[in-house]
Amino acid sequence: MIKFLEPIVSALWLHNHLKADDLVILDGTINKVIDTSQFQIPNARLFDIKNKFSDTLAPFPSTCPSQEQFQKEARALGIYNDSAIVVYDDKGIYSSARVWWLFKAFGYENVAVLNGGFPEWKKAGFATESMKLYSGKSGNFEANYKSGLFTFFNDVKKASKSKSHAIIDVRTKNRFKSLEPEPRVGLRMGTIPSSINLPFEDVLVDGIMKSKSEMESILNRVVPKESDIIFSCGSGITACILALGAQISGYKNISVYDGSWTEWGSLVPG
Repeated sequence: MIKFLEPIVSALWLHNHLKADDLVILDGTINKVIDTSQFQIPNARLFDIKNKFSDTLAPFPSTCPSQEQFQKEARALGIYNDSAIVVYDDKGIYSSARVWWLFKAFGYENVAVLNGGFPEWKKAGFATESMKLYSGKSGNFEANYKSGLFTFFNDVKKASKSKSHAIIDVRTKNRFKSLEPEPRVGLRMGTIPSSINLPFEDVLVDGIMKSKSEMESILNRVVPKESDIIFSCGSGITACILALGAQISGYKNISVYDGSWTEWGSLVPG
C-alpha cells in the first residue's frame, strides 16, 4: 500500500508505481475537457476543477465546493478511502496544487503532486494514451472538511487589520504593484492591505518545484517559519503552489484565501 512521505513525487517514481492497485492518477489541468485527440498519463482521470469541484453557483471562480459535492464527485472518479492519489497538470505545477489542497481541506492526506507535471512525464519519454472518460466503479471516498485550510473574506479582512497573519500574495510583481491589469475583465488593480508579494514563479523552474532548501531560503526571507500564513492569488489556484512549497519547507500554519484578489478587489473599493 502506497503512503506518501512527501506531498510531491517525481515522474520516475510515478512510472515505477504505475501498476499499483491503490494508485489513482488525476489530471488536474484547469479548463480542460475530454478530447480524444489529446493525450494523458495512462489511466488518468480528469479532475474537472471548474465544473465538478467548484461551487458553480458562487459569484467568484473556483470557489471551494461543499463537502457533499466534493465527496460525490470524488466517488464518481472511483476514489476510495485507501487510494493513493497523484495529481498532475499540463503546465508543470499549476492547478495540480489546487487539487492537492482541496483533498487536504476535505480531510485526505494521501495525495501528492507530480513534480513537473505532464511536460516532465513526456520529457522522460514515458508512455501516454488518448484522453478518455473514467468509466470504472464508483469509490467510497468520505470527505471531512477541515476548517482553517481555507480562509474567507471576513477572516482576511480581520487579519489584514490586526496583522495577525502574514498575507502573502503570489501574483506577479507587476500585478501586485498595479503595473499591469488583472486578467479578469472589469476587476480593479490593487493589493490587500498589509500583504506582501512572493510570486509563485519564484519557487518553480520550468514548472518543477525547487529543492526544499531553496524553497526554505526563499520563504524564510519573507516570513518566519512559526508565522500564521494566508496565501492569496487571483482566484485561489496559484496560491496553492506556495502552500505546497511551504508544507515541503516545514511550515505548519498555512491557509489559502479561497476568493483571493478576485473577491477582495470586487468587494472592497479601490
